[in-house]
Parts: sequence; structure tokens; C-alpha cells
Amino acid sequence: MASKIFAGVDEVGRGCLAGPVISCAVILKKNIDKKILKDSKTISFKDRLKIAEHIKKNSWYAIGSASVKEIDKYNIFNASLLSMERAAKKLKRKPHIFLIDGTHAPKKLKNSKTVIKGDQKIKCISAASIVAKVYRDLYMIKLGNKFPQYKWHKNFGYGTDQHLGALKKFGITNFHRKSYKPVHNILSR
Repeated sequence: MASKIFAGVDEVGRGCLAGPVISCAVILKKNIDKKILKDSKTISFKDRLKIAEHIKKNSWYAIGSASVKEIDKYNIFNASLLSMERAAKKLKRKPHIFLIDGTHAPKKLKNSKTVIKGDQKIKCISAASIVAKVYRDLYMIKLGNKFPQYKWHKNFGYGTDQHLGALKKFGITNFHRKSYKPVHNILSR
């Protein structure tokens, strides 16, 4: 009997004040170097770039996203699930089970199991975490070229002191999440 195929799914960008939430679904191929796969938050930006390329060459993967408009409309929790569902649906190879990082899985993914701190425990979820983070970071760097005052090339849209200071000084962009308190507070001044 063939062994079960697992796909790891994780999202990044829930806590950001700007930009989309991005998810990745990954099925690892046998030749991947599993030793380098760990929680994306514990890997430097430079190393993440290299590891993400290795993962992409040695896996089946797909990216899903939920836009700032969707985040503001449905809330970040539901938008995160939507981005995970989109990533899972786009996978070219279909797994037996989707292993989802966290406590909630998209309702439409019937063959899924949630794993708390999955990005630290399960290699295919670690891989999804790394690819999603690199994808989102590069997107924010590119977007930051149009809005250099917010320093998205450094903070990737998170609410750092620098980003909050720029929000107060320059106001918000269409890429800011209006439902998030710091952004909402500036709008309601």
C-alpha cells in the first residue's frame, strides 16, 4: 500500500497593518533536505530566501492570499482561512491529508487536521511557513518601493514604531488594513 501524502499549510501576515495575508500549501518530495526545515521565524531573511528556493525545487506548492479588502470585510481570522483554502485548492498534486498550522482549518477542507505549533513540529508545515513568509516579504519589499516612507522593506507591514510614526505623519494607503486599530484610529481623527 502506498504511503499517505501530507500537505502542510500555513499562513503569514495576520498581525501586519498593511498588505495581504498569504498562505502556502506544500507537499514535500523525497529528495528534500528536511534538516533545514524549521519555523520560518527562527531563520534569518537571507537564509529563508535560499531555503525557500530549495523547497520550491523539491516540492509541489501553491500560494493563496486574501486581500486587504477581504481582511477588512471578513476579519483577519476568516481571511486567513480563505487564503489557506485558496492555497490548498491550487495544489497540482492532491494529498490524503492537509496538516494545518494552528487551531482552525478551512471548513471546505474536509481532509484536514490542525496542529498547534505545527510550523515547529512538522516539516511540511515548516516548509509552507518558509515559502509563504518569503513570498509575502518580497511582495512587501516591492510594494514598499512605491511607499518608501513606511519602510516596508524592513518591517514588512508590521506595526513597528517606525511604521506607526509614518502612519501618523503621512496617513494611510490603500494597502493598509482599515479594520486594524492603529489604522482605524488614524482614520477616525
